[in-house]
Amino acid sequence: MANKVLVVDDEKLIVKGLKFSLEQDGMQVECAYDGEEALECARKNSYDMILLDIMLPKMDGMEVCQQIREFSDVPIIMLTAKGEDMDKILGLEYGADDYITKPFNILEVKARIKAILRRNSKASAKTEASSRIETGDMRMDCDSRSLFIHDKEVYLTAKEFDLLELLVLNPNKVYSRETLLNTIWGYDYPGDARTVDVHVRRLREKIEENPSEPKYVHTKWGVGYYFNV
Repeated sequence: MANKVLVVDDEKLIVKGLKFSLEQDGMQVECAYDGEEALECARKNSYDMILLDIMLPKMDGMEVCQQIREFSDVPIIMLTAKGEDMDKILGLEYGADDYITKPFNILEVKARIKAILRRNSKASAKTEASSRIETGDMRMDCDSRSLFIHDKEVYLTAKEFDLLELLVLNPNKVYSRETLLNTIWGYDYPGDARTVDVHVRRLREKIEENPSEPKYVHTKWGVGYYFNV
């Protein structure tokens, strides 16, 4: 089954080039040229990956990403012409899994896509023995990649789920930011430890009753993060 990718950019030459190149790798590609169209496509269709430009007409990519995260954990790679760190961090805050700065090398884009798809396929291939985890008021199903707290479903992005799953499966083990970055994002990921901090903060906002006094994901000051109930 070919991977289905949605490419969103208002620059038609960029869309055309990405579509052609990804189709050469056997992917099925659909295109959108503004934020509203992208959101409509994401609601109506199922994708394995979305490439989403930040600067879009009608609705910017940040808002599109944020709204998609309300109903889907599809991997999202942000495309941005801005190279400032703050724009990249904001992209992650809004639920993006990765970002690529324009002008980009198409080989890098394809490598990033394949790396994320590969990690997601590994995550979905977990055995039944470790598929369900119950600890305290938290219940995780690793096969369906769903999370419930107090029997209420909590929607996480792919990276947020990967991060929580690793910590839950290894309670009380303290992971440094660098180890988490390499394990969850991969050794070839160009980001830094702040990427981990952003995701942990966002994860806490979703799963903790009081994020400033976490019950699940704790900080070992000067070292890293660990899970304990």
